[in-house]
Amino acid sequence: MNVTRRRLLTTSGSVLGLASVSALSNFSSTTKALAATQGSTANNSALPAYADWKDANHLIIHSANTMETKRHAFGSGIITPLERLFVRNNIAPPSEEIVKDPDAWVLEVSGVKNPQSLTVAELKTLGVSTVAMVLQCNGNGRAYFPSKPSGTQWTVGAAGCVMFTGVPVKTLLEHVQGMDEGAKYMTGTGGEPIPDGLDPNTIQVERSVPLEAIEDALLAWEINGKPIPLAHGGPLRLVVPGYTGVNNVKYIKRLAFTAEQSAANIQQSGYRLAPMGEKGAPTQESVWTMPVKSWITYPSDPDEQVHAGKIQIQGLATGGTTDVTKIEVSTDGGESWHEAEFIGPDLGPYAWRQFVLSVELETGTYKLASRATNKNGETQPADRLENNRGYLNNSWVDHSLEVVLV
Repeated sequence: MNVTRRRLLTTSGSVLGLASVSALSNFSSTTKALAATQGSTANNSALPAYADWKDANHLIIHSANTMETKRHAFGSGIITPLERLFVRNNIAPPSEEIVKDPDAWVLEVSGVKNPQSLTVAELKTLGVSTVAMVLQCNGNGRAYFPSKPSGTQWTVGAAGCVMFTGVPVKTLLEHVQGMDEGAKYMTGTGGEPIPDGLDPNTIQVERSVPLEAIEDALLAWEINGKPIPLAHGGPLRLVVPGYTGVNNVKYIKRLAFTAEQSAANIQQSGYRLAPMGEKGAPTQESVWTMPVKSWITYPSDPDEQVHAGKIQIQGLATGGTTDVTKIEVSTDGGESWHEAEFIGPDLGPYAWRQFVLSVELETGTYKLASRATNKNGETQPADRLENNRGYLNNSWVDHSLEVVLV
């Protein structure tokens, strides 16, 4: 079992009060703050030029480089519409010029028997495959940490399920006659511009993942059937299903097979599971794979009045790196659980599944929660894994919500 998952499943700790995003009585101060970010005032923020095609009404706009999908805006479909898909950039993206002629973008391939540079147009001649997968920021759920770690205060919306199309990395490796002896990692380097005079390692987005990640990895040029826009890493993105967002390197300009992990700060000290009060360091576990996770999406709209009677409680569940096989829903904050039903098509082990529980509820206040179990038998835990930066929060308690039926 992956070490991160094992720790997530066995960590115990105090339970955070249920976060509420609907019409509530007796809000806690934390809940009020979270609910406020999902109100109409967020829509007054201007979208940056590279993402001005986004639907601001369904996004929480944290900054020019960080936008999340509102909980109720995931809708009833499996695939997240691009105009509602979250945006997260570690540094400012490159110029829009790079997506005007996407086929001309050049990828350097090294650490292989036949090193070479290929344009996207040339990559398209090697092979093509499509994968449905959850794309999720490492810090999704950070807002629920009582320690308030630094970084964007994501709730549930730094995630989406999308379809990426590109050439399998395994096919590319065949073309370049395999990787060099001694390679242990696949390392992708992003194409964000580095200001003159700066050591690239200080800000460069360059991530290394274990070779096992190659199995279903793609070099993708399309998302949901369209050329990948700049906001999501076009013209070419490294796609590593089951791995957190930062490992899916945007604007990838170099793919290397290396004996060591990248020397970039984002690898050596960034995205590490540092204990509370400590900074990230190479000796700590790197944030690579996603854990099993789920959350309720309906009812959750703070502007919608929900009436007592027959209610279709809906949500989304992901198994992380494997299929999600079971989903349970509670209406009393985890005191009792009811197995819910998966609906819609199964798009594979890396995609999330929609679920629904049909219940009769009387007027009153309910604490809705969901917990998922994956093919490996790993069940979403009650408690979060405490860490200094608020990564990998899959606590079902934290992702619960309180609703009032009238």
